[in-house]
Amino acid sequence: MRSMIRLLVASLAVVSLALAPVAALADESSAPGRCANGRNANSAMWLSIAHPGVGEWYLNEWGHFFDNAPQLKFWLGFIPFYGWPGYLQVRSAIDARNCRTLDRAV
Repeated sequence: MRSMIRLLVASLAVVSLALAPVAALADESSAPGRCANGRNANSAMWLSIAHPGVGEWYLNEWGHFFDNAPQLKFWLGFIPFYGWPGYLQVRSAIDARNCRTLDRAV
């Protein structure tokens, strides 16, 4: 049972990490959601699914990690079942899809 759960989590991680860059580089003219800064909200959502906080970092136009990335979401994203996969991953994806770059982890 434990090995099946590990296999499932590892599979989800590989699929998410493989699809996130593809989604971020997708043709932005076909995506309906745009944020005020012109960034694609769908790409931000998929990046946040790959790891909490990365989508918001993308919305902040990348830049310096400690200035533009939400630190709480990013670092708490390493906690299993709270960060990734888990609550914070979903919270970050919803925030990124709605063009919010707040660093709230609750």
